[in-house]
Amino acid sequence: MNSATVRNLLVRGMLAGLAAGVLALVVAYFLGEPGVNSAIGFEAAHSHEHEMEVVSRSLQSTAGLATGVLVYGVAFGGIAALAYCFALGRVGRIGPRATALLLSGCALLAVYVVPFLKYPANPPSVGDPDTIGERTSLYFLMMLLSVLLAIAATLLGKRLAPSLGTWWATVVAVAAFAVVIGLAYAFLPVINEVPKDFPATLLWRFRLSALAIQTVLWGGFGLVFGELAERLLHPGSVTATSGQAVPAPQ
Repeated sequence: MNSATVRNLLVRGMLAGLAAGVLALVVAYFLGEPGVNSAIGFEAAHSHEHEMEVVSRSLQSTAGLATGVLVYGVAFGGIAALAYCFALGRVGRIGPRATALLLSGCALLAVYVVPFLKYPANPPSVGDPDTIGERTSLYFLMMLLSVLLAIAATLLGKRLAPSLGTWWATVVAVAAFAVVIGLAYAFLPVINEVPKDFPATLLWRFRLSALAIQTVLWGGFGLVFGELAERLLHPGSVTATSGQAVPAPQ
C-alpha cells in the first residue's frame, strides 16, 4: 500500500469518525444526558455543600458534549484508519467493507467492552474524588491489557492456523484471550463506590447508555469507513453493484 493510498484512507477515516461522532452525539444527548441530569440532581439533594458552576450545565450538555464527542470521533477515526491499513489483507480473504466492520467490532470489544465489564462507567455523584486517580489508572491498565492481549491472540491464531485450520486456531486464540482476561479480572482490584441509596435503575440506565454510545460510534464508523474504503480501493465493484452499466470484457 503506497503512501497516497494510506493518506486517502486516513482522511476517509477521520471523515467516517466525524460521521460516526454525529450519530453517537444524538444517542448521547437523548439517552445519556437524562441520566446525567438525574445523577446530578441526586448529588445536589444529598450534598450539604453548594459549589458554584464554572461552566453552566446547559453549555455542558450541548456545545461541550458536541465538541467532546466529535473531536473524539475524528481522532479515533484517524487512528482506526491507520490500523486498517495494517490489517487490510492480513485477516483473511475478505474485502474492504468486511475488514472495516471486523476491525470496528474487535476494537469495540478490546478497547471498550472488556474494560467496561471490569470497571463500568459511573454517573456523577458515584465515586470518591480522592480515588479518581487510582480508578483512572486501573481503567487504562485494563484497556491496555485488553488491546495487547487481543493483538497477541490474533498472532497466536495466525500461527496456529496452518496446523489446526482457521476454525480451531480461532477457537484456541479466543479461549486463550478469555482465560487471560479472566485472570486479570480476578487479580485487579475491585472498585465499588456506589452509594447504598443510589437508584439502581438510574445506574443501570446510565451504564447501558454509555455502552450504546460506544456501540453506535464504532458500528457507525465501521459502516461508513467500510463504504468509503470500498469506493477507494475497489471502485469497479461499487459501480457494478450500483446498477450502472459496466463495460463488457473484450
